[in-house]
This record gives sequence, structure tokens and C-alpha cells, in this order.
Amino acid sequence: MTVYCIQEPRGTAEGMPKYDVLEALPYGEIEFLFSEFAQLVKSSGAAINLIRKKLQGFNDKDYLIAAGDPALIAMSCLVASDLNFGKVKLLKWDRKAGKYYPLSIDLYNKEKEDDE
Repeated sequence: MTVYCIQEPRGTAEGMPKYDVLEALPYGEIEFLFSEFAQLVKSSGAAINLIRKKLQGFNDKDYLIAAGDPALIAMSCLVASDLNFGKVKLLKWDRKAGKYYPLSIDLYNKEKEDDE
């Protein structure tokens, strides 16, 4: 089980990360896909190749933490979904509870949602 945090948290003036992802450890070993300074500027090709390489074993046991540059988040979710037959699990942070909650997404699930 691996938790892929899309981008390392930026630091404060004191050098501390703005947020801590250690609460995600119960869900797996944490790996960062991009450094805190990474940004998608013009071409997405190199970033997609890097994401594909780092997520090559992504499966139903793994999670993503959607933190960082929105373009990198979107590309990482798309690649993870492509590698895992449309399925991605995210860890969603709940500020009030101070913990992560798992959220499963299945692009090809044709069943009606309870919310509809």
C-alpha cells in the first residue's frame, strides 16, 4: 500500500511544511510525486512521463493525496485512473476531525448514486 502525495508541501518562513501528511500513514507508505517547487508551465509531456513512471504499479490498494499544483493533481489523477482501469482512491482531509477519509472513484461504474 502506497499513498502518493502529488506535491510536497511548501514550507513556511520558518522552514516548516504548511501541512503534515503523516496522518495518512495508516493508509500506506507516503511517496511524493513532485517537489514543492514543481509547476506545469507549457508542455505536459515530461510531467506525464514522470507520473507514469512513478505510478507504474498503482492499484486498488493505493491512494492519492490531491495536494499541490492543480494541473499536476489533474494529470496524476488521470494517469492513476488510466493505469488502474478507471479506479482511483483519494484521501480527503477533514479539518474538523483532523484526519483523512478515503474516497473511491470509479469512472466506469454505471450504477446510480444514492445522491441522485
